[in-house]
Amino acid sequence: MKLKKYQTYINKLFLNKFLKVSFIFFCTVVIINFFEELGFAEKHNTEIYYTIYLSLLNAPSLMFELFPFIFLICVKFFYIDLIDKDEMAILNSNGVSNLKIIGHLTVLSGLLGIFLLLFFYSFSSNLKSEYLDLKNRFSNTNQYLAVVNDDGLWIKEQLDNSLFIIHANEFDKNMLKSITITETDRYFNNKSTITAAKANVGSKNWQLKDVSILNDNGTKNNFKSYIYNSSFNGEIISNLFSNLNSLNIYELHKLSTSYRNIGYSNVDVKIHLNKIYSMPFFYILMTILGFIIINKLKKIKSKFFVIIFGIFVSVIVYYLSYFSNILGNKGALPIYLSVWLPLLILFLTCNIGLVKVNDN
Repeated sequence: MKLKKYQTYINKLFLNKFLKVSFIFFCTVVIINFFEELGFAEKHNTEIYYTIYLSLLNAPSLMFELFPFIFLICVKFFYIDLIDKDEMAILNSNGVSNLKIIGHLTVLSGLLGIFLLLFFYSFSSNLKSEYLDLKNRFSNTNQYLAVVNDDGLWIKEQLDNSLFIIHANEFDKNMLKSITITETDRYFNNKSTITAAKANVGSKNWQLKDVSILNDNGTKNNFKSYIYNSSFNGEIISNLFSNLNSLNIYELHKLSTSYRNIGYSNVDVKIHLNKIYSMPFFYILMTILGFIIINKLKKIKSKFFVIIFGIFVSVIVYYLSYFSNILGNKGALPIYLSVWLPLLILFLTCNIGLVKVNDN
């Protein structure tokens, strides 16, 4: 379908504002990141260019979280530009109503949202993964690793001169079940193998039950209980998988399945996936909300006040979403409702605003 001239113009103007606002936010995020990474650089004595590199790697992931507010601010500049050039009056006098403009911006924001979801998020998650790997290498924590897959929970830790490979079939809060702990030297020569029915990992002194220890000389000893001193506890293990922004959508679904297989709660993963899927709708609603706000405040000459008011609205929306997600994590709200309820409230608010715009 061939676009009308005014639609083509709206596309160019909106995309121009979107790119400019996004670039300003990106530069701001990089600068803030840079100062945060300086502390890491001082602690681990890294070169300054690594600090800049780390800031650039982390910025896209943070940008993805900021895009809803970028859309809101972008549409404000878009509207202000039309008003300053008297182009809004020209459009209205030629039969292009505010609702038509909002409708076109809604489609455009939706298409941008799908692009950001399918391509930008995967790009940012890969950079976030590289960012975490690089910091891990600098901080020398690569001797302590953990992963969840279809086979269960795997942990590698180095204590003194020994390397321990730990496998558990299930992990539920502070309890590991069906555990195997293999101890080797630094050349991976086997020293002993510990198997246990379960272990309480509430502290770093794991309390193993129904234990069998096979030494390298072939002797086997059985114990009803045994203490294994680890560098991990239940809280540390849980937090190892808390940074979900480093995983793309496919990896998140795979991780959710793996969590379920070992009996570990996948609520965080489900909430994160729903947040990602809801983003295109979030962008659309923030675009509509931004247009409604600027339309109501068009008589106010101060652009600074209009932008500040928009930022204030963004903060309210952010905290509404934040507290709703907390309620979902705590089980006070169903998972899906905790993510989509703020959008439903925003949708109803926009509908009321659209009726007012139509009345104008």
